[in-house]
Amino acid sequence: MKKQQPQISEDKILETSWEILGEDGIEKFSMRRLADRLGIQAPSLYWYFKSKQTIYQRLANQVSKIILEEFHSEGDWKDQLTGLAVTVRNVLSRYPCSTQLMMMTLPHEPDIIRFTNRMLLCVESTPLEQEQKMQVVTTLVNYVYYFVLDDYQHERNISAILKDNGAAPPREEMIRLLDSMSDGEAGLFRRMFTNGLFELMGTDRAFEFGLKLILLGIEQVMKEQEK
Repeated sequence: MKKQQPQISEDKILETSWEILGEDGIEKFSMRRLADRLGIQAPSLYWYFKSKQTIYQRLANQVSKIILEEFHSEGDWKDQLTGLAVTVRNVLSRYPCSTQLMMMTLPHEPDIIRFTNRMLLCVESTPLEQEQKMQVVTTLVNYVYYFVLDDYQHERNISAILKDNGAAPPREEMIRLLDSMSDGEAGLFRRMFTNGLFELMGTDRAFEFGLKLILLGIEQVMKEQEK
């Protein structure tokens, strides 16, 4: 009896790609591994996607579409940029490696273009020059990307340390290292660490403060231009 070939489609390929990204990160993602998971030969994938980069483009397009669907902020430019930043962070935090995907792809997909256009509309009513408007949305989205990416990588680093047999908990290991250094070398760092200030990294509080700094900076630029 002839063995039945697995049923695959573009949607199935993308769904399986998300699964692999969630398990081991983007570093270990490959067309061969994707094909193995789907139960097909690697060359069969190229009937659907020309390259791994093409898959990345489509995944980023999916993320952009979800952001657009969930972003409904109204109000002035500050309200809209705030709502946009919060929405982007929430969506990226739910999809593994989505931040890397957004950073690694070009706006050559329809929903990525729509997402970029929607960001620009947030500041279209401001008195900023067109070049400045582009810089505003680029600065904002890069802030969100790196905030989410840093939190994601931090969690992965902690997990890697805990999986290391015999390794001390990260905090205890860090305290021993700081105690071996002089006050001139690490005094301020040590005080901030022992007071738990580094634990604020990745929190809503830290995100909101960084966003506030960006919005105040934009506002200051507008005031300077009015003079």
